Amino acid sequence: MQPPTVPVENFIILSAVLFIMGILGVLVRRNAIMIFMSVELMLNASNLALVAFARQWGDMGGQMTVFFVISIAAAEVAVGLALIVAIFKTKKTIDIDELNTLKG
Repeated sequence: MQPPTVPVENFIILSAVLFIMGILGVLVRRNAIMIFMSVELMLNASNLALVAFARQWGDMGGQMTVFFVISIAAAEVAVGLALIVAIFKTKKTIDIDELNTLKG
């Protein structure tokens, strides 16, 4: 007896909800770290959609793309957090409204 399978539509709906939450986080939040986390949420939502479509079509291309997106996201996290720490050291804040210029 095989376990019941979840329809691909459920994964796509979840992916869309997560992506919309990420967009709202980017638009509403003023904290740089929260905006950064919202961008990561959008990346993970697109990864979920890619894996769901790859599963539906029986193709490994979507899963390989997700592997590369996760690798690039890890590098982006390292660079982004380094920039946030450097900005915090100089400006003593990570509020986006107060960081509207990059003047030294």
